[in-house]
Amino acid sequence: MDTPPLELPGLRVGLDKLVYRRGADLPPDRPHAFVYYLTIRNDSDRGVVLLARKWVVEHVDGTRLVVEGDKIVGETPRLAPGERFSYNSYHLTACDARVHGSFHGLDEHGARVYVRIPAFDLMIPRT
Repeated sequence: MDTPPLELPGLRVGLDKLVYRRGADLPPDRPHAFVYYLTIRNDSDRGVVLLARKWVVEHVDGTRLVVEGDKIVGETPRLAPGERFSYNSYHLTACDARVHGSFHGLDEHGARVYVRIPAFDLMIPRT
């Protein structure tokens, strides 16, 4: 039987910055871009390697987008206790949304672990 992943105490994710952008170069059906900057901190007592991610985007129009995949921006970060990994990426949308998710990996003993990405809102500025 496969052991379920453990939410590792001390492994955490923080949203450092969220930037809104609109431009003619964006798709007409998703003309709003949000660039997010995240930091994953390993304040646990063991090393981890992060292998995958899952994002859930809940749009105010009732639609839901789930994005899962290997790696984090093309990388598999290895974090010893006390280390951190920062990156940025983006999401395109047609309407306001709430975003949350998780990163998944293995600890130094081979146990499956995950860390939740705290929810944050993609709010289109009203002019």
